Amino acid sequence: MSDDQEQVAADIAAVEQANTAFYEAMERGDLDELSGLWLPGENLTISCVHPGWPVLSGRGEVLRSYALIMANTEYIQFFLTDVGVSMTGDTALVTCTENILSGGPAEDGGKLGPLVGQLVVATNVFRRTEDGWKLWSHHGSPVLTESEDDEEDESPS
Repeated sequence: MSDDQEQVAADIAAVEQANTAFYEAMERGDLDELSGLWLPGENLTISCVHPGWPVLSGRGEVLRSYALIMANTEYIQFFLTDVGVSMTGDTALVTCTENILSGGPAEDGGKLGPLVGQLVVATNVFRRTEDGWKLWSHHGSPVLTESEDDEEDESPS
């Protein structure tokens, strides 16, 4: 393997690790760690689109959204599938499917709220910095699935 190929392989591994760290920080509800994974400052405005939300721009707005999500989510776990990494220069693009299992705040009696599963396709854009790969943009879009009722409605009469 040439030096160039080794460097690309190392960069891809580092981007994959940064992507994994993003989801692990969400699972732990660690806002400080999550904040450190995004590009610092406002020179390159970061952006985020959560499923069903408008575009959020700037560190303050993006990080407030994660604080809100974490405060209202008792449990969340991500199972990432279909992960792909593309790179050009100091920019990396990660696409993946987020298979999410989450539970809301505890109900009466102190038990975890009902668990809900959902699929989201995500694009995460990273930039190389002196401190490693940092998130520049996250965009999540829900995957619409057909329910059994929908299939019955479409069957010919």
